Parts: sequence; C-alpha cells; structure tokens
Amino acid sequence: MTDSPASPAPLADPHLVYDPLAGDGPKDVVILGSTGSIGTQAIDLVLRNPDRFRVTALSAHGGRVALLAEQAHRLRVRTVAVAREDVVPALREALTALHGPGEPLPEILAGPDAATRVAASDCHTVLNGITGSIGLAPTLAALEAGRTLALANKESLIVGGPLVKALAKPGQIIPVDSEHAALFQSLAAGTRADVRKLVVTASGGPFRGRGKADLAQVTVAEALAHPTWAMGPVITINSATLVNKGLEVIEAHLLYDIPFDRIEVVVHPQSYVHSMVEFTDGSTIAQATPPDMRGPIAIGLGWPERVPDAAPAFDWSKASTWEFFPLDNEAFPSVNLARHVGELAGTAPAVFNAANEECVEAFRAGLLPFNGIMETVTRVVEEHGTPRTGTSLTVPDVLEAETWARVRARELTAQKATAEARA
Repeated sequence: MTDSPASPAPLADPHLVYDPLAGDGPKDVVILGSTGSIGTQAIDLVLRNPDRFRVTALSAHGGRVALLAEQAHRLRVRTVAVAREDVVPALREALTALHGPGEPLPEILAGPDAATRVAASDCHTVLNGITGSIGLAPTLAALEAGRTLALANKESLIVGGPLVKALAKPGQIIPVDSEHAALFQSLAAGTRADVRKLVVTASGGPFRGRGKADLAQVTVAEALAHPTWAMGPVITINSATLVNKGLEVIEAHLLYDIPFDRIEVVVHPQSYVHSMVEFTDGSTIAQATPPDMRGPIAIGLGWPERVPDAAPAFDWSKASTWEFFPLDNEAFPSVNLARHVGELAGTAPAVFNAANEECVEAFRAGLLPFNGIMETVTRVVEEHGTPRTGTSLTVPDVLEAETWARVRARELTAQKATAEARA
C-alpha cells in the first residue's frame, strides 16, 4: 500500500532524514531556552556525549543569569543570547568570573530578537525549548536557515502552522515532545497509508478522576503538583487543565497530517506509554520508557541515530501495572475545544493559545478559579469567530490575533472579578 500522490507530505516523517550538513564529528547544536526544563536536560545529554554533540550557542530569557553563565562556560559556547537587555551587565560579570585569564568570553546578544538571531546561526541542529508562542520567530528562522529543528516548542507550530509548513523541508522537523517523539518512532513501523489512528496518551494530571464540580475550588499549589513530570509552571497547569493535551492533538495533526477524527486521547496515569499508532491491520505500536525527557531530546538531537543510555530503561524483571482510561470531556473540555480551533485553523489556534496563557497567569495570580480558565478561553474563541486562514496568513496576522486574544482574556477576567466582588 502506498500514499496517494495528492496527499500532502507530513512535516515529521521518520522515514525521511534531512541532513544537508552531514559530516564526521560532533553535531553543532544551538539550544534555545537553555535554563528551562528542556534546556537543562539537553545540556546534561550533551555533556555525557561530547563525541556526538557540541553546543555553539545558548539562549535564555534572562531570569537565571548565574545558571546561563555556568552553562556557557562549561560548554565553551561561541554565543549567548538573552531576551532581557537589563541583565547583560550581570551576565557579562558572571561570565568574566568563570572564565580564566586570557580565556575569550562568548559573544553576548540581547533583546527580544536575540533567540531568533542564534536560531539562524551556523549549526547543524536547533533545539527550540522555549515555552510559549514567542518561540515562533526562532522556529521560522531555524527553518529558513536550513537547520534541522528539534522542536519542543509546540506553541510555535500551533500558532504558526501554515507558516511553518510553508518553510519546512521534508524531514527537517524532529519532534521533541514525549508524545510526538513516541508517535514519530512508532510511525517508523509502517507506511503513512497504513495508519488508522494516532493515540495520544495523557497522565490525567493531578485531578484525574475528579468531576467538573470537584475542580471548582482547586488551588494553584494543587494544580502545580503534577504526579509524574517536573515541568515549568505554565506547562504544569496546562497539564492540569489538559490544555497541553489539546495542543498536542493540534500538533499531531500538523506534524503527521492525520485528520482530527483519527487522533484519540486516552488517560494513562503511569506515563510509561508515551503514545501509540494503530495500523490498519489491527496492530498497535507503542513507544514506552520510564518518564524522562532526555529520551525524546536524544531523538530530536540524534535522529536517525539513537544515543546509547540517553534515559533509563524498564526493569522487566519487576512486576508493574499499566492502566488506560477514557478521557472525561465534561470535566476537561480543553481537548474538544482544541480540536475545534484546529479544524478552524488560520488564526484560531493562536487565539486559543494566547487566551489560555493569559488565563493561566490570572489563575496563578488568584484572579480566576481553575474552571474559569477554560470558561474564559472558550468565550474568547467564540468571540473571535471566523479566523483568517489560507496561504495569505502572515506573522503579523498571528501576532495581531494573539494581541486581541490576550486583551480580551484580561477584560473578561476583570469583568468576572468585578461581578464576583459585587455578589
């Protein structure tokens, strides 16, 4: 069985290898978001595999200057990029203190476009581990410069899907999300035409099994207590609302060109099976490892080769129980809403993502209840109406839609707070 010639090529295909700079020696890698969860684990992997990888540049927002300077020194990078210009003096001082006499300091780039500039710099692979839609410009820059893109920043694909698809060459994107790295590996077991269904697993977050009414009074601390993964606060709360899983459904559709009605979400509390592919002959191929992001990162940086001992393996001599449950769409409406905006396409996913980011911050600040996050996001999506779509979509279109969504989400949050204060 073969693909129809009319079928659009998927963005991520394990059967294709994009490697225009193939050669001997370590791969030169740029790490965006180096002080975050993905970045720090990627650096651990690199330091354990100096024969395979060499980091040439790092970027970070600027909130952890001492860590960024330490990373730059240990990796001997050429360039350090930081979004906050105000931390440059502290960064330069920290780098000077770590470097010995006569040891050259790395170049420092600063400003909101600093990550975008290093994403286009001379390297083999760019690992985009930035959180949020601010990762879109670096994603586009890396693709346009011809770099292999190890993509952990799902938001850039979701909000800029048509823009990313217009630039990416076959095989140029390697997904780093644990679910999409699992699908990527599982898809290698058959042809695209053999795929019946993608099955994306969800841990269920800290509130698995609770009904919608039970979620009304949950606290920020409870939402941040993820039972399986250690992540940043925004992603952790997105996992609690299952918005993260909704975003992953959109991402799976864009990466693998599988219709939304053939992408299923199931709850798997142990987080051992990271996702599965069901094929037309009834076979299901699952990718399973203990929860550890260094495995997916190694796929992103090393593909088509595997990195030995990148992450722990199972001890099959010990008994274990693996459970799977259907998703409660009433308690967690985010996945169905994500399917809706994904089918609308155009600027709708950008509106969904931006409104959610604002509502998560409002929840963390005590301005919205937990259930108010999705109630407000739903209202913003409904008010947005018909999105701008088609090949005419531009980066300014996406930014304009995001700005409107953020403003509207803040307005609705303020209105809700005022109404509750008067009640």
